[in-house]
Amino acid sequence: MQIEETVTPYRRVILIAVIVGLIAGLGALFFFEGLKLGTAFFMEGIVGFNLPKEGQIVQDISQWAPPDHLWMILPVICFGGLLSGLLVYTLAPEAEGHGTDAAIKAFHGGKKVRWRVPLVKAVSAILTISTGGSAGREGPTAQISAGFGSIAADLLGLSARERRLAIATGVGAGIGTIFMAPLGGAILAAEILYKQDFETEAIVPAFLASVIGYAMFGLVEGFEPVFGPAATSWNVSQIPFFVLLGVVSTAVGLIYINTFYGTNRIFKAVFSRFNLPNHLKPLAGAFLTGTFALALAALSPEAAIVGLGSLGTGYGFAQLALYNMLPLGVLLFLPFAKILTTSLTIGSGGSGGVFAPGLVIGGATGGAFGSLLHLALPGIVPAESVPVFFIVGMIALFGAISHAPIAVMIMVVEMTGDFSLLVPAMGAVSVAVILIGQSTIFREQVLNRSLSPAHRDEYMVEILQDIRVDDVMVPRDRIMTVSPDDRVGRVLHLIDETLHTAFPVLDGEGRLVGIIALDDVRNNRINGKHDAPVKEAMSSRVFTVHHACTLRDALSLMTEHDIHHLPVVPADEPGVLSGFITRTDIMKAYTRKASQQAGRRRTGSVTLIEPCVTAESGSAGKKRVET
Repeated sequence: MQIEETVTPYRRVILIAVIVGLIAGLGALFFFEGLKLGTAFFMEGIVGFNLPKEGQIVQDISQWAPPDHLWMILPVICFGGLLSGLLVYTLAPEAEGHGTDAAIKAFHGGKKVRWRVPLVKAVSAILTISTGGSAGREGPTAQISAGFGSIAADLLGLSARERRLAIATGVGAGIGTIFMAPLGGAILAAEILYKQDFETEAIVPAFLASVIGYAMFGLVEGFEPVFGPAATSWNVSQIPFFVLLGVVSTAVGLIYINTFYGTNRIFKAVFSRFNLPNHLKPLAGAFLTGTFALALAALSPEAAIVGLGSLGTGYGFAQLALYNMLPLGVLLFLPFAKILTTSLTIGSGGSGGVFAPGLVIGGATGGAFGSLLHLALPGIVPAESVPVFFIVGMIALFGAISHAPIAVMIMVVEMTGDFSLLVPAMGAVSVAVILIGQSTIFREQVLNRSLSPAHRDEYMVEILQDIRVDDVMVPRDRIMTVSPDDRVGRVLHLIDETLHTAFPVLDGEGRLVGIIALDDVRNNRINGKHDAPVKEAMSSRVFTVHHACTLRDALSLMTEHDIHHLPVVPADEPGVLSGFITRTDIMKAYTRKASQQAGRRRTGSVTLIEPCVTAESGSAGKKRVET
């Protein structure tokens, strides 16, 4: 199944957005329901833990109680870690850790996502989180939506650019759906990929996809915000304190980043040094997490709350804090306990997201800061303002370490249902983003579009438009060609001998009738047609360029149709081969030209050229040329 090339670009974008939105809605529902069932079975059924839950009203959440069988936390969390590790490292190692980074990597790298990855990620993350592992649900949802978006791109025959659009849209729609924050999720699709840039093309389709996913999810789970409404108030005189909270959030955020990746390095080093199987890494992390929680529970009742709050997503304890139901001692130590358990859970290779833990860490930091201000300055910071500091702390810390301040700010206010908090949040998160520098919780982010492999071609345009194809092409007398009656085996021999990956096909009169590339040869070898004639394997649909075309025109044609070679023909004789050009030729020409211009400042305006008319020789072929 493929989207026909006659479909206009905007219709293709709409189709991608609709498909990804449906995927995000279904994926989020599957994952969310799985989490509810898993949590009810493991934490409530086996451990006997009446968890506080986000969204509960005060009367209901006040009924939460510590587990009846506290010691059962350790075997349950170890079971989840073991099973998750066996699943991930046996079936899909790329599903380890936090899924958002994997989705960002897939976008920039342009790689296909294996079909099994979204399912493995979903099941392993459900096992990790529902058994008490400290992780969030947004990362797995992002990777599930992005993964199925990539799979849809395979089925629809989308181009590399459209595949990237589907992945980015899937990240935003998936996270926006699971958090009931469609606007923030859509903006996140554009913001999360870079440290200092936006993927502007993803914003509009992400809007549509997020709305579709949100509607589907809400019809089943309801449309209420994630967190229940709390009595909050703030005033202008508190703004300096919110700005100062941005500084504090930066410091705690840096501790989170360094602890997380430091723990990850330690696990890798230890398991490598002692030659231990990676399948057991999540088990080791789960054991340490459970042991830590039990150790805290043995110290005091307040320490027990810190330990229990450091498990799972932590959203139930965030809801308690929003109702001013957590003591100052818990708020002071919860950020650091959550940093440690998250680092042990996900840093060891367990499946889950860093978004939810980051919000809880930031929220507890803000709540502790606000509580201290309330004790010192009760007239300026009343008790009703402490939940505001909690919410602003969420935004400041994670908005900074994710380099997605706008999206996180909008998402959190959508999750709490209080848009009046945008003003104090803006002050705190702007300071935090400035102070955080280049540090990030998402290591696959790149600085800006110019440094992304996904957009590398776009930044070659200025140089490539000044170079003509006939200045770079390999001339006809140096081109290795084959005939339609040659065997595929001969093409394979030529590939091994010359290291070239595609050859023009000329008929008996020397006319260009097709092209045969490495993938064509591979497909026929797999199908047992090693002795098949070239005319049965070649692609008769051949895209060509003229001598007067620029390298920009040639590269645009290659990018649009996902090909790597172009025959060069005269404008008035499209069947006569006069040259051949590849992406490698273009890159070499670009490098030479860029080296010549290094150290010099370009002057004058860019010369305008007439659009180059490319030709498509031959009849409609059976497949697109790929190498």
